[in-house]
Amino acid sequence: MNHCKKTLFLLFFLFGFHSFYAQYTNVINSNKPGFSESPYSVGTGVYQFESNLFFRNTSIERTFSRPQSFGVDVLFRTSFFLERLELNTQFSYQKDKVAFKNIFTSHYFTSGFGKMTIGAKYLVYQQAYEDKSKEVRSWKRRHAFDMKRLIPSVAVYLGMNTDFVNDIYKTGSITPKVGILLQNNLTKDFNLITNVYYDKIGSDFAEFSYIITATQNFSDQWSAFFENQTVFQKYQTNTNLGTGLAYLYSRDLQINASGRLLLEGRSKGFYAGLGVSYRINNHKDSYTELDENGQALKDTPITRYNKKQNSFFNRLFSIFKKKEKSTRTRPKRSRKSKSKDKKGGFFSRLFGKKKEKTKKEETEIEKLEREIKELEKGRKEKEEKR
Repeated sequence: MNHCKKTLFLLFFLFGFHSFYAQYTNVINSNKPGFSESPYSVGTGVYQFESNLFFRNTSIERTFSRPQSFGVDVLFRTSFFLERLELNTQFSYQKDKVAFKNIFTSHYFTSGFGKMTIGAKYLVYQQAYEDKSKEVRSWKRRHAFDMKRLIPSVAVYLGMNTDFVNDIYKTGSITPKVGILLQNNLTKDFNLITNVYYDKIGSDFAEFSYIITATQNFSDQWSAFFENQTVFQKYQTNTNLGTGLAYLYSRDLQINASGRLLLEGRSKGFYAGLGVSYRINNHKDSYTELDENGQALKDTPITRYNKKQNSFFNRLFSIFKKKEKSTRTRPKRSRKSKSKDKKGGFFSRLFGKKKEKTKKEETEIEKLEREIKELEKGRKEKEEKR
């Protein structure tokens, strides 16, 4: 009972923070093909699926072991409430080879869920970096290393391992998982991610682990990673060294492949994976109105519009809304209403042209919403032209 109260308190504590930085990116930001997790959220209005088809094989050294596994690993990520808060679910369905080694070696195969974890992460601190490109007085300062890059962005993770898994993976109860997620963007194209986890807490299978992942971007489409994961269990230590490539096919689709060397106690083997990450992007940017001094105005039609758009129920029901088809025509940024009547339509001929709204009939909110829609269409057109 006390544990449940602590968990609820932590969730309300996280909800109490205000979101200062947007986590949304113009292109998909996937954790695959690595095992580590970035501290950043996918952003509100984004529904992201990260899948990985894998094959794992190790030598049989112990009396009881799982030397071979083949299956699919899926991670679903989204954000409803805050930009900094992400909700995610991870599960794997696989076919395992279970081996017994004594005088003779025997084995059998079994299928089912290998894991099913529901969790959430919250970005506690986001590091900001200096824009060196604006430095024009000194070449040395413009190319100097920003020491702030040594300070990572930090997120906390809280998850629950359900026991709806295959019998060979059951722990006997639902167990919590906690972690700290760090990321250093050492350069524009090179970053370092560090994860520390305490998993299956309170069970006989509790484990402590860390993951260090280095990612290098070669271009806008290609990137590579190198990773070290070590898991400390009660009776043995498991380590894997991995590398792989990721290709950005489009803004919302990524394809990746990876390979790993496995060292599990005295057993040795390999891991191979091929995955796809895809997102459904229903994100909407918010707008800020500034005064003459560049300070944000608190109570304006724009802030009221943002509050309405970012409300929980508006985001929830936006899942079922269809996206508006973007047109190639350039949006007109006029404040006047220029609604055009379709010629030749049945209702147009029957009832005649509709009268345009006069300025007196239009409210300030209606004008503002019209301008915001035009800005959103213009932004979508620019993204398509890219």
